[in-house]
Amino acid sequence: MSEKKMTSSRRHHLKSLILSIAANMIEEEKNELVAAKEAYMAENCPAPDKNGDQAALMEICKKLQAAIDKIDEERYDIESKVTKTDKEIDDLKIKVVDLVGVKKPALKKVRMSADSMLQALLGSKHKVTMDLRSNLKQVKKEVKEEVSNDCIRTRREMSGLNFVSLQK
Repeated sequence: MSEKKMTSSRRHHLKSLILSIAANMIEEEKNELVAAKEAYMAENCPAPDKNGDQAALMEICKKLQAAIDKIDEERYDIESKVTKTDKEIDDLKIKVVDLVGVKKPALKKVRMSADSMLQALLGSKHKVTMDLRSNLKQVKKEVKEEVSNDCIRTRREMSGLNFVSLQK
């Protein structure tokens, strides 16, 4: 059987219907959440009786302050437990990585000249040319010249010493 493709207008219409249904569901969830909060507050936090003398109001304030302190202590305890477990989780992750080991990726062979490497490292602002072969050739020539000059000097000195020692 051949399946017919859906036209773009039909697809957009269905998409808009799904989005409108999802928006309605989200709105209903928000309303349910607000109703649940109001029910919880009505059950656990009855409205204070504002009628009475100053001593009664002070007693109500003390009770509220004690409840706030208790809740703050519980919140602090829970936060400390959460941070402790987060640290333990991080330590365990590090141990797992240490046990498994970090796999080194296979290096790719890159053909790049020294000039292009320097340009990539230093950026296009710096114009540095580096001809390594010519530098190596220059170094070899200098070393040979120095060695040959030293040899000639030492031979002359040796021959002069021998000549001087024979005269004495």
